Amino acid sequence: MCLVSNDPTDLMSGNPAVVMRLVASAYSVAEKAGAIVRKVLHSGELGIVEKTGANDLQTLADRLAQQSICASLSRRFPKITIIGEEDLPAEEVKEDLIELGHFDEVLQKNCPEEFRSLKEEELVVWVDPLDGTKEYTEGLLDNVTVLIGIAYGGRAIAGVINQPFYNYQLGAGAVLGRTMWGVLGLGAFGFQLQEVPGDKRIVTTTRSHSNKVVTDCVNAMEPHEVIRVGGAGNKIIQLVEGRASAYVFASPGCKKWDTCAPEAILHAVGGKLTDMHGNAYRYDADVQHMNSAGVLAALSNHDYYVSRVPRSVLQALKTD
Repeated sequence: MCLVSNDPTDLMSGNPAVVMRLVASAYSVAEKAGAIVRKVLHSGELGIVEKTGANDLQTLADRLAQQSICASLSRRFPKITIIGEEDLPAEEVKEDLIELGHFDEVLQKNCPEEFRSLKEEELVVWVDPLDGTKEYTEGLLDNVTVLIGIAYGGRAIAGVINQPFYNYQLGAGAVLGRTMWGVLGLGAFGFQLQEVPGDKRIVTTTRSHSNKVVTDCVNAMEPHEVIRVGGAGNKIIQLVEGRASAYVFASPGCKKWDTCAPEAILHAVGGKLTDMHGNAYRYDADVQHMNSAGVLAALSNHDYYVSRVPRSVLQALKTD
């Protein structure tokens, strides 16, 4: 059950650390965004526009969800830096898009010592209001997520992932949606952590952005199985729920808002996400948005996957 309070004074009871208050708010805000994503789909009016091409789409759900997330969090935390995927014009956000509640369960956890004294202005929030937009327009709804990542000192330290259509395959009457969250040094919650059996290598990779370099890299991992799906958030969920061993994407297609929240949750349970060279990405406010050297993530044995990346792939992908 989601315990949500709409009383801002409740957030201060016990004076929880700002990062925990931000995660608690982001949880409720992500749920609101997920409800918006469902509502737009059910309306049948997706409002699709192409950004850079047929594989890079934006819908009304992307626009409304980002407005909701950014306006809600900035009202509660006016000093944080928020970077959203969609380039939207500055305009008044309708009040019915604002979510001021929070998830009490987050505030009942102890904040890790290293984050207890952080200030609002030190935090950068990376927002992907609808990860897997192409899949959303094609009805592949289990690929769709809402991503809110929180960074400090260039590191992804906390994240929230909402799956708006979780359980949709169960049909009419099913309760749709779930939200998972995590903080470095605390753990991750909202799902059952599982791992692929050690004798199997299952690689998850892109569904719609493949090329020879991507394929060569996947094949070099010597996988027993390859899963091609959409959404960075969806692929990390596959890792932490034991459906895939590694997420391999040897291309500069991903952005910081795709990986910040998933990376934080993966790292919170002992996994690792880097570029194809094995280098960590930085999430400072002024970094380039593109993850130009690809994405390589695993719940365990990350070093093995790094060691398998072909030299030709490394030469094709420049580090930031």
